[in-house]
Amino acid sequence: MTPGNIKGALLALLSMGLYSTHDVIIKLLGETYPALQVLFFSALLSFPPIALLLLRDPTPATLRPRNPFWVGLRSACIVISGVCGFYAFSTLPLAQVYSILFAAPMIVTILSVPFLGEKVGIHRALAVVVGLCGVLVVLRPGATQIGLGHLAALVGATAGAVSAIAVRKLGRSERTVILILWPMIGNFIVTGASLGLAYRPMELGDLALTGVIAILGLVAGFLLILAYQAGEATNVAPMQYSQILWAVGYGWFLFDEHPDGATVLGAGLIVASGLYILMRERLGTSRTRPVTGSRLSAEPVTAPRWSLLQRLLRDRD
Repeated sequence: MTPGNIKGALLALLSMGLYSTHDVIIKLLGETYPALQVLFFSALLSFPPIALLLLRDPTPATLRPRNPFWVGLRSACIVISGVCGFYAFSTLPLAQVYSILFAAPMIVTILSVPFLGEKVGIHRALAVVVGLCGVLVVLRPGATQIGLGHLAALVGATAGAVSAIAVRKLGRSERTVILILWPMIGNFIVTGASLGLAYRPMELGDLALTGVIAILGLVAGFLLILAYQAGEATNVAPMQYSQILWAVGYGWFLFDEHPDGATVLGAGLIVASGLYILMRERLGTSRTRPVTGSRLSAEPVTAPRWSLLQRLLRDRD
């Protein structure tokens, strides 16, 4: 492995650790406050640094998207993915949430056939089947009761996959400010409206933690950008699966969560299928390009929260 790939992998591991800490704080606050309320304040407190980045966009134009359908679909999916992810983390064990969210690349592979016209070979198809079987093992329908948290995680993974498909359809046709602004507007509308339905006054320390969520998300995103700039996508992308280790550790020590055998087995199948797809891409044996091999390679659908920073850096360069 080259020094660049080693540096990229280490930066990605650090980024995943920060993202996992980000999710732990969401879970901690979600035990006391409504998930949408936490999302609203974390989005609100992330607006100032994002606004500074937006001001650096030198392109003169209107805020009207050139492709309103795909921009609107992507924005809606980002909002849905964020809302569902916040809710899932606040109600389920961390390891279960990550296991389900890790199914998103498999969903992208399935959706790439009707939406992008890609051909999925037998190897990728079998990997997808194994990954989806892993999801079923984690959920155990019939053996355990599937709650709203499980459904939220599934919807979040699907929405993240559709968002990735929309990004690939858009390519570079839209300005960065458009791709940032419209999901932000959607987030503020949805989460702001939810405050009228369920709101609990926040203590100052808890409000500060929502700011920590915003900062961790931005710093982790920036580190992941550096990781993809330093190393090859096929070396950096697998590092996202290290989040399952963070989830087990945090869950064990902070929430007294002990993953059972079914969760471990299902997570193993999901991770193995994702790594197999990545390995085939690296070896050049796959005819089609999974999401990690796309032009916007630095956008894992399990965590689509930092890709816009990458676009800003590309525009700056």
